[in-house]
Amino acid sequence: MSAGRDGVVLVAGEALVDLVPAGDVLRPHPGGGPFNVARTVARLGRPVVFLGRLSTDAFGAEHARLLAEDGVALDAAVRTAAPSTLALAEVGEDGSARYRFYLEGTAAPGLTRDEALAALPSSVAILHVGTLGLAVEPIASALEAVAERLAGRALVVVDPNCRPSAVRDPDAYRRRLWRVLPRAHVVKASEEDLAWLEPARSAPATARALLDAGARVVLVTHGERGATVLTAAGDATIPAPRVRVADTIGAGDAFGGAFTAWWHASALGVAGLARHDAVLAAARFAALVAARTCERAGAVPPRLDELGAAALP
Repeated sequence: MSAGRDGVVLVAGEALVDLVPAGDVLRPHPGGGPFNVARTVARLGRPVVFLGRLSTDAFGAEHARLLAEDGVALDAAVRTAAPSTLALAEVGEDGSARYRFYLEGTAAPGLTRDEALAALPSSVAILHVGTLGLAVEPIASALEAVAERLAGRALVVVDPNCRPSAVRDPDAYRRRLWRVLPRAHVVKASEEDLAWLEPARSAPATARALLDAGARVVLVTHGERGATVLTAAGDATIPAPRVRVADTIGAGDAFGGAFTAWWHASALGVAGLARHDAVLAAARFAALVAARTCERAGAVPPRLDELGAAALP
């Protein structure tokens, strides 16, 4: 199986609006994990298609404009009159953000299995799925069906980015994640994700369990402490570049998107994940892109020409 340059990166999931407090007002920032990942991949110069529902309201029009402006193809985007999905971001003193979601009757969660499968591009090298889209229906079943359809044909990257505040049935959510995550070739997760996924285990133990269950690479992000890369060859720590943090909104998405872009550019495919040196190089590049994203308010990933000497393969 080839999962290199012969095909696009398909990013499937939600686009929403982060409402971020700024003094006495809430400032809207277009976001959503997959939306941010797609922009990151495109800004790093790789061919990428966004699969998800976009509202025809003003926020949805802004989503479409920003994606297209960055070079994300919208052929697989499903337009809907339902209003854009909202997330209230509560930003702490250290720049970290927590979210409350407003989902009922909104655009992002309504993606159906049939819509998603009908919109699939003809040639996909890498599939990236995850975040809120795996937490709520019907989009969760749609994304699971996409992963199943592309299994064996594309390299699959999953970022659970667990959203327990959006979940009505935590046990069902965990069962879905344990169905989807072992099918992934690469799992990118935060310490908090792993702690929620398996409360009785340590984060390293859960990461190792994902490897044992079938994942080839697990990337565990630790915020300002960098990331840990786990493979069958062993574990390694990737430090986070030191930057002045505006906020951390979109940093994890930038990490996952940058790793995906590096891997697509490398044309190493699934088999290449056995190369520990290549996985570490991709993770170091991802850490740099995530750090640069933290320098800006909202989820605004850097472009390749803003990264100085850093480059894709």
